[in-house]
Amino acid sequence: MPAVTVENPLALPRVAALAEGAKARPVLAVTTAPSGFEGEGFPVNRAFAGIRTEYLDPFIMMDQMGEVDYAAGEPKGTPWHPHRGFETVTYIIDGAFIHQDSHGGGGVITDGDTQWMTAGSGLLHIETPPEKLVQSGGVFHGIQLWVNLPSAKKWSPPRYQDIRSGQVGLASSLDGGALIRVIAGGIEGVEGPGITHTPITLAHLSVTPGARVELPWRKDFNALVYVLNGRGTVGAENRPIHSAQTAVFGAGDSIVIAADQQQESRHPNLDVIVLGGEPIREPVVHYGPFVMNSEDEIRQALLDFRSGKMGVEPTEAIPHLQPGETPPAGA
Repeated sequence: MPAVTVENPLALPRVAALAEGAKARPVLAVTTAPSGFEGEGFPVNRAFAGIRTEYLDPFIMMDQMGEVDYAAGEPKGTPWHPHRGFETVTYIIDGAFIHQDSHGGGGVITDGDTQWMTAGSGLLHIETPPEKLVQSGGVFHGIQLWVNLPSAKKWSPPRYQDIRSGQVGLASSLDGGALIRVIAGGIEGVEGPGITHTPITLAHLSVTPGARVELPWRKDFNALVYVLNGRGTVGAENRPIHSAQTAVFGAGDSIVIAADQQQESRHPNLDVIVLGGEPIREPVVHYGPFVMNSEDEIRQALLDFRSGKMGVEPTEAIPHLQPGETPPAGA
């Protein structure tokens, strides 16, 4: 897995042991993500399907993109499409994606990079595999998370954050058995680089076979764990969990995750996305690429999109950018 790693996790800041009397969050449910296709036909697992909105807030949805090993000519992306009222977070674990939006944001993200796009008041957006990947084929794997915006911030100007893999906050579990990559928010003083409108924490953990990690977690945040690959257990009750499953946690001080002693040869570790946030607790009306507070706002979003108020497709596509490059001003 090319996402950022380190040779010696014990050299990193370590998550301290929890205070006496701290309560591990109970596991309320474990759900299995149905598979489907997105954009021009790339495979996804719908991580949050079947989970009640009250346990997801402030998140709307999350797709695991791949993991797929494309043959030459097979890599696919998405055509131009609009967004309004929320943020998209695209984290690439393996492979590469080119992003471009109608406000000039975009670039190439690859192997541990994250693109954080605040759609806010609205924009057009496209995601495509680089030409080199299309020609050669190869592994593609990542997630895309949708984070809701409170009503007061749904009309914020669009914003783009280009987060390189080397910027993520790194820590290890107390015994060094888990590598913790913090993309946004903070865990035990280790902060992620993502700037959020809605308070959240987003992290990617690799847990070695037989290891157990107990993460301190803010009491005012909800808590979810999604398994990218591998097998293990969650919660103090050791609830079994495996690839493409999501655990929903109840109230408490910490999240417990453990990896089975035996893992599949292709993925030596248990890899999970851990996320949670402060619930917004506002009405949510979700229609395709728009997430608003009322049906009237959805109708207005459709009208604004059709009239070009969310921007227009650039006349020229992004040139063949390299990872870390951004499109020229006005692109």
